[in-house]
Amino acid sequence: MHRTWRKLLVTAVLAASVAVAPGGGPAVADPAGPALPAAQDLVGVGDADSQAVLNQFSADYNATIPGSDTTTPRLYSWDATGAPTITTKTGATTIARPNGAEVGISALKNNTGATVDFARSSRGPLPTDPRYFDFVNYADDALSWAAPGNGNAPANLTTQNLKDIYDCDVTTWKQIDPALPGSTIKPFLPKAGSGTRASFLAALGIHTVNSCIDDRTVTEGQGSDPKLNDPDVLVPYSVGHYIGQAYYGRGSGADTQGLLTIRGIDGTAPVDATGRAINTDFLTLHGQTVYVVVRDADWAATDAHGAALRGVFGPDGWICTSSTAAADIRTYGFLPLPSGACGGVLIP
Repeated sequence: MHRTWRKLLVTAVLAASVAVAPGGGPAVADPAGPALPAAQDLVGVGDADSQAVLNQFSADYNATIPGSDTTTPRLYSWDATGAPTITTKTGATTIARPNGAEVGISALKNNTGATVDFARSSRGPLPTDPRYFDFVNYADDALSWAAPGNGNAPANLTTQNLKDIYDCDVTTWKQIDPALPGSTIKPFLPKAGSGTRASFLAALGIHTVNSCIDDRTVTEGQGSDPKLNDPDVLVPYSVGHYIGQAYYGRGSGADTQGLLTIRGIDGTAPVDATGRAINTDFLTLHGQTVYVVVRDADWAATDAHGAALRGVFGPDGWICTSSTAAADIRTYGFLPLPSGACGGVLIP
């Protein structure tokens, strides 16, 4: 499927050179229990937008393994925010908690499978990524923007409006529409390391973050941040993550939409008429795929570790074939990939 947003992203990059699961127990923040995950377990870090659905995958997948089985690798995922350092599993090196896709991919690069097995990512491979990484897809998402429901932002902005705002060429709402207030727009970006940030800027063809933008203080997908409770704020937002938070109650703690409501681009609404799924027309225009990133050597390995990775994330793995996983994807706001597409591998 050819999508305008994705094509813009690729072009820009090249030019630049506790919710209850439908089929299992509750999703939790960080691996639960008094003990760390075992050394053989599959452990991930990174992207904030997909952390909640990975938590749910962990609960549901692990429920398929008998408690008496101490050798089959289980699945765990560490949230993007929390204690500043984490020891991911038994025998692991203690690392700074990765907050965002870019930082998660760096943790995958700088550590071995004894510490990190996969990174959550809301963006696909870039030419600058190491060639020994595989980006394995499992769901569809879309990327839009959000603003406080009681604020001054309109229901829709054009792609050019967004570019002008984030280039700091347009600084008041009245410049967008004379009927809007003359107050100063306050554009936010998720802080560095966010895949949503990278995708949003690349899709708009923006390579320099200018001084009118606050880009150092908020985590992607955490609309509850008090700094976003301002009538003139806007911020990039995952449509899937927003739907999971706002319509399925999948957020908890800081991971909620707060006062934000998701907005349209170029006259197309991001959420369908039911309010329960991404609008397919918006998906066509502004869709993006959600990935886990793994080391190619691990993915191709014929040992138990490689088999476990493929058994969870591969085309014949649990996420791609389980009805429980498909339900998890939908009720966390994302869309399952079409038959035959899930578990596909892209390389930088």
